Amino acid sequence: MSPPPKSGPLAVAAVIFAGVLLLLMAGLGAASMGNSTPGSTTSVIGWLISTVGVVSAGIVLWIAARSVRRSLHAARDVRAGRILEARTPAAMSIQDSLLTFGIGLAILIVLAAAIALTVNDGVIQKTFLRWDLIGESARDVVSAFGLNVMIAVISEVFILVFGLILAIARMMPGRAGRPIRAIAIAYIDGMRAVPAIIIIYLVGFGLPLLKIPVLSDLPPEWFAITALTLSYSAYVAETYRAGIEVIHPSQWSASRSLGFSYGRTLRYVILPQAIRGVIPPLLSMFIALQKDTSLVNVIGTLDAFNQAKFYSSASFNLSSVTLVAVLFIIITIPQTRVVDWLLSRSGSHRRPKGGK
Repeated sequence: MSPPPKSGPLAVAAVIFAGVLLLLMAGLGAASMGNSTPGSTTSVIGWLISTVGVVSAGIVLWIAARSVRRSLHAARDVRAGRILEARTPAAMSIQDSLLTFGIGLAILIVLAAAIALTVNDGVIQKTFLRWDLIGESARDVVSAFGLNVMIAVISEVFILVFGLILAIARMMPGRAGRPIRAIAIAYIDGMRAVPAIIIIYLVGFGLPLLKIPVLSDLPPEWFAITALTLSYSAYVAETYRAGIEVIHPSQWSASRSLGFSYGRTLRYVILPQAIRGVIPPLLSMFIALQKDTSLVNVIGTLDAFNQAKFYSSASFNLSSVTLVAVLFIIITIPQTRVVDWLLSRSGSHRRPKGGK
């Protein structure tokens, strides 16, 4: 029987790493508190490092010590000839060592962020995290953020419809559909090649010059919706097409043999299956669309970012822009978790159950 994996060297390295981390936390915390005025941001961060940081590093050291203990247990079992019994403590020792490095690296990342807020007399904190300025601009910025949400929601509806039309046109069968396919391909390739901000510029400043009744007189937010729809529908069309092409050709053949026309086959057989499969990537694309609504400020739309820039210009400080970033995080992360849940759910449905 082969021996268990060696865990001793990794466990020793984990203990050394955890010990250095603990000394680093204690030293930085003491230095920050000693070189700062009481009540300042540097003093508060130093206190957090000296308390929370040291306690966290102590927990990491305890996990590392447990990995050494389990490694020694595995070694004793091997010497006694209990090879099979030694596998469990050896594997658990390796897991504890890896956990030590993982938590320790996470603590170091947080520590680096805390140090970035304190270096150079806390210039980052004073520029991006002035709580008084954030509170002063919060009402107007949050109100303007509602326009970002409105643009995203309305654009999503138009994109879903127009993208599906483009996908169907891109896959028109036969020689009669060749011109339509060519136009759809040219549109999709062109829109995917041009950045969204340029499309917003062209629509926002070009459409009013055309003097088209009603269309040229629309407010800037509708120019933004039009531009985002034209840009993102090309990506959504390819997502739809990928979902349609995944459907096995036998589905088409079976439906057509039952007397269904091409259109009815697409509507009742193919599209319901294809759309169900592309919902997660569509949601991921709409998360990107939500963030790209910040680009519409280039045509004068008073969105959250534009509102934040007014406050930043008045106060010569970027704290209001930080508030915009936080608002996008609040609205985007739940959508990301929904995408992850849908992906895991669709994956579990595709896995065979009970050996069937």
